[in-house]
Formats: sequence, structure tokens, C-alpha cells
Amino acid sequence: MNPQPTATKFDDESYQIIGVAMEVHNELGPGLREKPYEAAMVIALKQKGFRVEPQRPYPIRFRQYIVGDCIPDLTVSASVLVEIKAVDRIGESEVAQMLNYLRVAKLGLGLVVNFKNPKLEWKRVVLDRFGGWKANGEG
Repeated sequence: MNPQPTATKFDDESYQIIGVAMEVHNELGPGLREKPYEAAMVIALKQKGFRVEPQRPYPIRFRQYIVGDCIPDLTVSASVLVEIKAVDRIGESEVAQMLNYLRVAKLGLGLVVNFKNPKLEWKRVVLDRFGGWKANGEG
């Protein structure tokens, strides 16, 4: 299990990743499918010095068995999950998906980033070590 980063590290990493998402959104524009944004995010994050793992599978365990896996779009620096969306708005189902991904991956920080609209939208989802969570965002 990865150690939980401090709140300051959460803030720094999430702001840097959101900044990269803004660059991608500004260059590609709104309204494309998710895959071009995902590919562009991988390129831009790597150019900024981040370690990025696209489509890394995390096993879902039930008792002592692996019953499937979850595959977030990006794992950044082995500590932040990023889910790329092209939807009307980020809703409860997108936040719930990220919470499940964080629980399965045993990580504490996730970003849901929506590229569909003229203004970039994101939600920052934090899962604490006790299973509590909070989500906040912009756009």
C-alpha cells in the first residue's frame, strides 16, 4: 500500500496536473472524444517531468480472490489517479467511480477532468486513510 501523501503534496500535485489539463484544453479545444485528451495529457505530463502510467490495471479483490480490475485513465507519479471525461458535467456517478478507483488502488488523490465544455471542469477527490472522502472542483 502506498503511503498517503500530505495535504500539501496533494495540493501541489493536483494543481500541477490541473494546470497541464488546462494547457491541453487550450490547445485542443473542447468537445473531442476522451482518448485524444488522454493521449495529450500523457505527452504533456511527461514533458513536465511526471511519471505517467496510462490504463494501469488495479485488481479488485473479494475475500482472497481477484474478481476483476479497475482501469483508471492515468496514474501519475504512482500516487494520483486521473480520469478523463467528455460529458455534459461531472456528476455523482463520476465521483463515485473515482472513489471506487481510489479504494481499489489504495491511493488518496484522484482528479476527474472534463474536457467537453468551453471551460475546463474538474473535481478533486480525496480519500483519507479512514475511508472518509471529499470532492471539490472548478468549472
